[in-house]
Amino acid sequence: MSTDRAALFDVDGTLTDTNHLHVVSWWEALRQAGHRVPAHAVHRALGLPGEDLLDHLLGEERDRSGDEGISAAHDTLYATYFERIPSFDAAADLLRALAGDGWKVVLVTSAKDRELEALRKAIDADDAITDTATSEDVDQGKPAPDQVRHALGLAGVPPERAVFVGDSVWDMQAATRAGVSAVGLLCGGIPREDLEEAGAAAVYRDPADLLAGLDASPFLRVPATSGDGAAAG
Repeated sequence: MSTDRAALFDVDGTLTDTNHLHVVSWWEALRQAGHRVPAHAVHRALGLPGEDLLDHLLGEERDRSGDEGISAAHDTLYATYFERIPSFDAAADLLRALAGDGWKVVLVTSAKDRELEALRKAIDADDAITDTATSEDVDQGKPAPDQVRHALGLAGVPPERAVFVGDSVWDMQAATRAGVSAVGLLCGGIPREDLEEAGAAAVYRDPADLLAGLDASPFLRVPATSGDGAAAG
């Protein structure tokens, strides 16, 4: 059995305080295309890949001819924030604490290219990050388990040797469908009850709160070695 452990992390709303920026960017892109979508609905859809997000907000039976333009408008609007993206307090400290304890840290995100570069710059913990699994690597993004399974493959660990941390219902569903213990963070703006209902084994306020409670978190239930009996109940 593998003795490696993987700490899988969503990025937007989990490590970086960017959900509100995405809401504004998607809301404006949709408005420019003639769609009136409430900001709260956009917020609830965050975490889905772009095409699935539009399906969720506009319906799967819609005319898709404008989708590319909407996504391009979102990307252009969001890119104006790249140099100002803030990470949450202790996000880098959390990743380094886990890496220092032997965990392979893998980012699981829909971001790619310049956006991913901007997010990693904001987190400022590249020394602690082992790899990145993006939605471009799989046929289906969250809440399907494909992306989480791809991350497990990158880390070389089975599901029971991993913990996934995210802020959305889609994160919790993707992790549990892949057989991975899920930890929810409230800093993305989704209520505790929704995260728990979607499969969160534990919920914390933000990265700092998780870091402070790391020794009593689901991370403790994955022992450093597969046979040392250190797992917690």
